[in-house]
Amino acid sequence: MIGISLAQNTKVHHVKIEGMKFTPQTLTVNLNDTVIWNNKDFFPHTVTSEDKSFNSMGIPVNGTWQLILKKKGTYNYKCMFHTVMKGSLIIK
Repeated sequence: MIGISLAQNTKVHHVKIEGMKFTPQTLTVNLNDTVIWNNKDFFPHTVTSEDKSFNSMGIPVNGTWQLILKKKGTYNYKCMFHTVMKGSLIIK
């Protein structure tokens, strides 16, 4: 029998990209949780942290990008194509 070991109590969270905004704009998650951004807008976007710790590059229309953060803290991010689009991840 083959087993797969998964971290206990981890969750998957979704951020929708639509209407030139991230929803929710601020998301609080636990360490090792997965965050998935779903681009439902009409053009590509990025998820780029201000401290340069992560960068999705271009997420195409109807595309997704996921991230698992391994360090606690607050990460502010924006779309590099549309810098008015901003969000925050709080990792506990």
